[in-house]
Amino acid sequence: MAPYASDDSTTGGEVDEQHSRRRKAARYVVPVTVVGVAAATIGLVPALADSGDPDLPKITAQQLIQKIAESDTEQLSGTVKISTDLGLPNLGGLESGLLSGAAGRGEDGSSADPTAKLTELASGTHTLRVAADGPDRQKLSLLENAAEYSLVHNGKDVWAYDSKSNEVYHGTASDGPAHEREQQPPATPKDFAEEALKAVDGTTSVTVDGTAQVAGRDAYKLLVKPKQSGSTVGAITVAVDARTGTPLKFTLTPASGGAAVVDAGFTQVSFAKPAASTFDFTPPKGAKVTEEKDAGKEFGKEFGKDFEKGEARGHAEKAPKSGEHLGKGPEGMRTIGEGWNAIATFDTGGEGVPSGEAGGEFGGFIDSLGDKVTGDFGSGTVFSTRLINALVTDDGKVYVGAVTKDALVKAADAGK
Repeated sequence: MAPYASDDSTTGGEVDEQHSRRRKAARYVVPVTVVGVAAATIGLVPALADSGDPDLPKITAQQLIQKIAESDTEQLSGTVKISTDLGLPNLGGLESGLLSGAAGRGEDGSSADPTAKLTELASGTHTLRVAADGPDRQKLSLLENAAEYSLVHNGKDVWAYDSKSNEVYHGTASDGPAHEREQQPPATPKDFAEEALKAVDGTTSVTVDGTAQVAGRDAYKLLVKPKQSGSTVGAITVAVDARTGTPLKFTLTPASGGAAVVDAGFTQVSFAKPAASTFDFTPPKGAKVTEEKDAGKEFGKEFGKDFEKGEARGHAEKAPKSGEHLGKGPEGMRTIGEGWNAIATFDTGGEGVPSGEAGGEFGGFIDSLGDKVTGDFGSGTVFSTRLINALVTDDGKVYVGAVTKDALVKAADAGK
């Protein structure tokens, strides 16, 4: 168990000194710099966990964030339930088909490719089994109807197995755990909490909102809320294990109310060392094995066919020239506003969303998915989810953020 300050007098230097004496697994801890950011810029509300059940010692928000940052949990196993409700447009089942199709096969043609399979977590309710033993051994299993998908990291080997198709994907962890994590979507309360705490700044209110029990463990509840109006984020609650500082449950509720957009929490958890055999993997007999070094070959073959047909020439002509920024359109990407109200904007350099008249039946279909809006900027279409909204103007400009439709229109008007 990592110690935490008994009062607010702990300095950033003392925290850094404590941190330097610990062996940290980058995959599991929030960067300790969050502590300094919280203390310096949040304007922490000195709310104390003095109500609720269980009855735990009082702790301030700053101390609880510090407790998360200093958590040295490297060994655990358990079951996580994750539910995601982004409120995607109803396409008559097409949206679920697109997600399952994207998750079905990666760029290399393997249904076991983790970059594709784990996109399933973006919608619906899923049950995961997780296990970890330090930075070099982790396992995540996605339980499905009469099937299971497992992702295993053991030393330098990364194995992924899809029992439904009996396919295996094999790669290496040569770039280390931190790199692997960047390539994977968040799947545990710890993952989500780390991402949320990155947003902690002067536009954020952070308090301790009582206590709770999660998976039989006593926990404090950290409440993170935007101070600004106009954000689609209502509140984020992180249940933090009182003993270890490990996030046990993460809940994001929208400003519009209703069910959580993301609710991920342990239903069972143990901090004992998992058995070494947990991370063993041998491809089952008869399974199709795809090696990471062969990834993309199927895509290459298809591109080659297009090239023979002359279809690749158009792609080459549109490709960025040497020295151009690959992530920029003609006017580049920039950010409007700050904190939770930040809006990313860029210019596609072309036409916007086709209208019913200009796009025929396809344009009418696109119109049905969004709301037409007008302003000083002209006109465009807003595509909405319960968390992220995007405005695409008729002249090809895009504004996107976790903000309301009105906020996007105001940003477009200001950028006229």
